[in-house]
Amino acid sequence: MIFPRERYLNKLIRRKHNGLIKVITGMRRCGKSFLMNELFLQHLRQVGVPDYRIIRFAFDSDEDLDLLEPYFPEEPVRKEISKGEFVVNAKKFRAYIREKAQGTEQVYFLLDEVQLLEGFTGTLNAFLHHQNYDIYVTSSNSRFLSSDIATEFKGRGTVVHVLPLTFSEYCQGLRLPPQEAWKDYLETGGIPLVALMQSREERMDYLKNLCEETYLKDIIQHHHIRKSTELGDTLNVICSSVGSPVNPLKIANTFKSVSGKNVSDDTVAAFIDYFIDSFLISGVQRYDIRGRKYIGALYKLYCEDTGVRNARLNFRQMEETYLMENVVYNELRYRGYNVDAGEVAIREKTDRLDRNGKSIYTQKALEVDFVATSGSNKYYFQSALSLDDPDKEKQEKRSFLYVDDSFQKIIITRNGLYPQRDEKGILTVDLFDFLLNDQICAPVVP
Repeated sequence: MIFPRERYLNKLIRRKHNGLIKVITGMRRCGKSFLMNELFLQHLRQVGVPDYRIIRFAFDSDEDLDLLEPYFPEEPVRKEISKGEFVVNAKKFRAYIREKAQGTEQVYFLLDEVQLLEGFTGTLNAFLHHQNYDIYVTSSNSRFLSSDIATEFKGRGTVVHVLPLTFSEYCQGLRLPPQEAWKDYLETGGIPLVALMQSREERMDYLKNLCEETYLKDIIQHHHIRKSTELGDTLNVICSSVGSPVNPLKIANTFKSVSGKNVSDDTVAAFIDYFIDSFLISGVQRYDIRGRKYIGALYKLYCEDTGVRNARLNFRQMEETYLMENVVYNELRYRGYNVDAGEVAIREKTDRLDRNGKSIYTQKALEVDFVATSGSNKYYFQSALSLDDPDKEKQEKRSFLYVDDSFQKIIITRNGLYPQRDEKGILTVDLFDFLLNDQICAPVVP
């Protein structure tokens, strides 16, 4: 059973021969290597590229590293840069490539976990001087391959960020109807390997081990963290409050009051940055819709995968409302939108009067769950598990009524009904219709 990942595959195909390094990023186990080494490789073969013009190399594979032994044999393949951390000898790798990529024919490089290559940016930038080289690389760390891509590759790189399986990919790959797939998807998420596991117990055990033995250990080793318990506890706090306003100072105070641990808000903020850099979580900024400006720094945090989130909490906090909001957020990112948390400032009349008998007004801020933007396209979203209560429906629509532009306003809910538009133009759509039909929020083709 294969998950085709067509959107990501098409992104790579459209970027062929563009003179840039194609950098595939994403959290560990999200399917980056499969996308490059299976799906994209299959595409190259289907269009007639012979295998001798495709160079595949994984820098975390001992078998591939053995191929470097004959070159400059007096030098080691691995170089230790700190205790327990190694990089691959770039001089030996370049010698290997010179032998493999002789001639002027088009050569495709598929390089896995390239951050493990010594001075990888210099080597890759040098490869770009060869007009017949087309380079594709994967990495699990965003600090030098996503957020700083312009600096590292001097404008010579383009990023394809891979998320875990969306709900539509999950249903399609497992051939399940949405009603049957939703429960498992919400609980154990969209990591492809996990989705293919047969038993619920196996999926849950694997995810818990993955969090502890891979995700957190990577961060601890890379950043030389001594407060590893506090790091894990911070991640637990974030996972238990997805979609809620984030406050490092409040988290630090909780450490002190609950467990007596002295953790500064700066340390908590650094931990959050590490989680973002490792693609465990991502953040949204608060956007003043009427003032058309951003307010402060990161405002809310969401998990890259609901299964990983649930595993950190030992599958104890399974609030469908918040998990659904997380799924909607990731779906919008998958479709190519920049996503912010909207805020609408209003003046609301109170029951109080001033000394002159005039009504007193108070300032309020109403929330819009998501403002999804790409170029000239913009959508406003509210995520609500149910609208059965008329007061709840009124509450969800209220902020939309103060947004004075013509962009589409959408409420996503689980009502099992066809899309409905009210007299104000607000569209209400069923969750499964939204997740399985991207024309409801037309995707952008980057």
